Amino acid sequence: MTDSKKLHYDVVIVGGGPAGIAAACTAAESGCSVGLFELTNNLGGQIWKSAEQNQQPMGGGGWVRRIENSKVKIYTQAAVFAASGMDTILVETPDNVLQVKYSKLILAVGAREIFVPFPGWTLPGVFGIGGMHNLAKLGMDVKNKKVVLAGSGPLLFAAAAHLRLHGAKVKLIAEQADLPNLIKFGIKLPKLAPSKIVQAAIYQSILLGIPYKTHCWPIEANGIDKIESVTLTNGTKTWTEPCNYLASAFGLCSNLELPELLGCEIQQEKVVTDNTGKTSVENIYCAGEPTGISGVDGALVEGLIAGYACTGNHKSAKRYQKKKTKTILFGKALDFHFALRNELKELVRPDTIICRCEDAAYKDIKNNTLWREAKLYSHLGMGPCQGRTCSGAVRYLFGWEKTTNRAPIFPVRVESLAGYSETCCDKASTELY
Repeated sequence: MTDSKKLHYDVVIVGGGPAGIAAACTAAESGCSVGLFELTNNLGGQIWKSAEQNQQPMGGGGWVRRIENSKVKIYTQAAVFAASGMDTILVETPDNVLQVKYSKLILAVGAREIFVPFPGWTLPGVFGIGGMHNLAKLGMDVKNKKVVLAGSGPLLFAAAAHLRLHGAKVKLIAEQADLPNLIKFGIKLPKLAPSKIVQAAIYQSILLGIPYKTHCWPIEANGIDKIESVTLTNGTKTWTEPCNYLASAFGLCSNLELPELLGCEIQQEKVVTDNTGKTSVENIYCAGEPTGISGVDGALVEGLIAGYACTGNHKSAKRYQKKKTKTILFGKALDFHFALRNELKELVRPDTIICRCEDAAYKDIKNNTLWREAKLYSHLGMGPCQGRTCSGAVRYLFGWEKTTNRAPIFPVRVESLAGYSETCCDKASTELY
């Protein structure tokens, strides 16, 4: 059986992206014992993955080095899958199950991409934008490969620039938002996020000569055993672009499984917090994308505030409030100007797969009225990803919210479940089954 080990920290951080790193650094520098638990095998999250190995624009190597030189105890490949009581989380690592007790808990669990299903989106060679971006960082050979990027949001530009730096032949960038919205968004940048103008200039210089089409979206990925081309439209004209890879995603949504499991109040797909990052649950704070998508600057400032506030250093936390207000406004501008168009709901056909884990097609889901009903009928969201991929698509297509999350929120070993049932009350353990 997997060994179980008990730990205790003044401050526990879940998530090793920008928000988690900033929170951990400030909490440790304030004199607290800090444990940080990251699901993957690298710090930096999706945005800073492999920042040291790759000379990327706006990399996070400085922050990663800062935490590595701190007194923070870092655990990677650590999946927080359940809670035990009001002050303990359960974590599965490759070697054992950890019972981690905390005085304060900061949730910095990030976000994931929103996928809008269309015919052929499950073909080999079709990736999420962030997914392909990170695979290239980690060594995937994209040199001389023809790549089309299609979807929505600033990540399109960033991913295209990085892919080109890795030798990819970026054929086209297709943004579903229209030009007037992008112009209005750009007008707001000098006030809300002036650093983004510098980033945009860097990316534009890298992408010089590559077509960037607004009011444009994919309607079908074509191929037999793998993608060979993608069909796009601007609403009036339709054409096919040959490619080896298609990177497609339509913005980000917050990871809410753990906050919801712990009882944090959630409204409008965001964790509700006060101006210090404190949630509705005593001693639990939240920072970064779970409180709203506002970019790396927003994640950092929220991490700094939560790290200081949870240690009682409210004076230091207060210094960042003005900047936090700007990042919140930036996030609202993102939501408004990159809102998904209704035409994207019309891309699915009866046999278009919605839930990739369970091969649940649109025809299997469309006649239901709630997530739970569709889940019982088609096994929607019951696969290994536990609905993380299909829930955003279902919310967009049908307006359904995913039903209440239960432990374990990640697939874990059977012996880890046995350890969970031993440490939790009878009621909690029966919810597993």
